[in-house]
Amino acid sequence: MSYPVVVTVDRGIMIVTINRPEAKNAVNRDVAEGIAAAMKELDGNVEIHLAILTGTGGMFCSGMDLKAYLRGESPFIDGRGFGGLCSALPKKPLIAAVEGFALAGGFELAIACDLIVAGDTARFGTPEVKVGLIAGAGGLLRTSRQIPKRIAMELALTGETISATRAYELGLVNRVVGTGGALNAALTLARVIAANGPLAVVASKRIISDSQDWPASEMFAKQEPLLMAIARSKDAIEGATSFAEKRSPKWSGC
Repeated sequence: MSYPVVVTVDRGIMIVTINRPEAKNAVNRDVAEGIAAAMKELDGNVEIHLAILTGTGGMFCSGMDLKAYLRGESPFIDGRGFGGLCSALPKKPLIAAVEGFALAGGFELAIACDLIVAGDTARFGTPEVKVGLIAGAGGLLRTSRQIPKRIAMELALTGETISATRAYELGLVNRVVGTGGALNAALTLARVIAANGPLAVVASKRIISDSQDWPASEMFAKQEPLLMAIARSKDAIEGATSFAEKRSPKWSGC
């Protein structure tokens, strides 16, 4: 039996793979439910530190499955949005490992992630306007927060795609690697993150994400409760102690 989403966990790193190569990994209801379940497990399991979202068959995701949509299937999950992810992001870090196309809904899944690693032949874009639709699952809302507004506007209005190299130049992508190497490169990045204090990683992600909307006059005050919680944690003591003792830390997540 072929599963639309395959989830594996190894040494605290979850890999979530969209597994519909025959449909270019287009998102149908089963894919959305699979991703939503994985994100719930990611945040609920203390043994998992972060996740990687990728696709099989040399393809990240071509967007919404239009055939399934016409049959009445919805790829939107209540409370979580398109693909079980776009409207409710996990607390823990999420890396997109992109090969091939990340278009329309696939692009929106990618930019919902905290970091993006791409193969050098990957393409990104929001071509919805070409079929009379708009990128309503975050493509219009998030892109202008991640790249210059005029470039985001051009992508949205023309529906044209950009290369992985151009996405890297714009700051949309963190790393570009040889074709076929995105997942391994994402795993290398994930292992570096997973070695750090889990509470500090989650708090750092939250502050960077939330502070985009904080007034400059309030941002340090809003950060203070999170900062104090981390400073008083057992992990903070363990981090300092292990550094002084020149050994690897043993995180407890509390």
